[in-house]
Amino acid sequence: MPRLSRLDALLILMALIWGTNYTVIKFAFREIAPQAFNAVRLVVASLIMIGTMVVTRRMMWNPAEVFYTREPLTRRDWMALAGLGLVGHCLYQFLFIGGVARTSVANSSLLLATSPVLITLSADMMRRAGVTSERVTPLHWAGTLISLLGVFIVVRSGGSTAGQSLTGDVMMAGAVVCWSIYTIAARPLMARHSPVGVTALSMAFGTLFYVPLTVPALARVSWTAIGPGTRLALAYSAVLSICVAYVIWYVSVRELGTARTAVYSNLLPIIAMAAAFVWLREPLGAAKLGGAALVLLGVALTRVSPRVVADS
Repeated sequence: MPRLSRLDALLILMALIWGTNYTVIKFAFREIAPQAFNAVRLVVASLIMIGTMVVTRRMMWNPAEVFYTREPLTRRDWMALAGLGLVGHCLYQFLFIGGVARTSVANSSLLLATSPVLITLSADMMRRAGVTSERVTPLHWAGTLISLLGVFIVVRSGGSTAGQSLTGDVMMAGAVVCWSIYTIAARPLMARHSPVGVTALSMAFGTLFYVPLTVPALARVSWTAIGPGTRLALAYSAVLSICVAYVIWYVSVRELGTARTAVYSNLLPIIAMAAAFVWLREPLGAAKLGGAALVLLGVALTRVSPRVVADS
């Protein structure tokens, strides 16, 4: 078993941020409508990401070309960034936040945790078609499916299904498709441009597409009535869940490949359950603990596979 790398540790941090974000978002929904909340956090996150890219370029500080690249963006690159923004930030965020608002945390986390299977399948199909060179080994497939089985066991052991909604489940399933397309489609750009640059610019496009759709919801918000807890939740969700976690995700996609990176999202339901145990005192039974063990085993198996070489 290879040693836990710095990137693996960052992926675990990313999973912690995203896993706890479900509870943070649910808390904020008590005072602000879901789509209005999402519009504000996207605007805040976009400004931070663009600002980070500009400041680091001026400072000439760019370790491992994470923050910016000197290669100019072509017209085709700009079109690709706009497409990524539409799918990965506008449509995905609209469906994700709508799904979280309409179904349970358990259901939403389970559905989102199916993305590694779709991403792994897509990566393998693209390699067979000659689009990428990312090889998905049988061991990686086994780890992905074992991890997904663990996720299923954890969520099935959650007990009550109160609050679940077919509409929310369908929206979350759509979000999974959008996220998988976004992850795979951004890979060629990541080979030539920085993760922060691609994320920041595609997010800016997505925000431009998204905000006009939420104007009615924004107009109904009583901003002066929003408490400090909701403001803190908004800051957490914008800065950590979007800015920090997205950068970790795409640095990992560039360095480790889409399939191996995606498996770490299977940790999200485990973390969501743990957060509910700590903050809501929801019990943890043997089934949940057993499912968590399968998730960790699946992630470990993907790390045994040889390191994936980035495609050109």
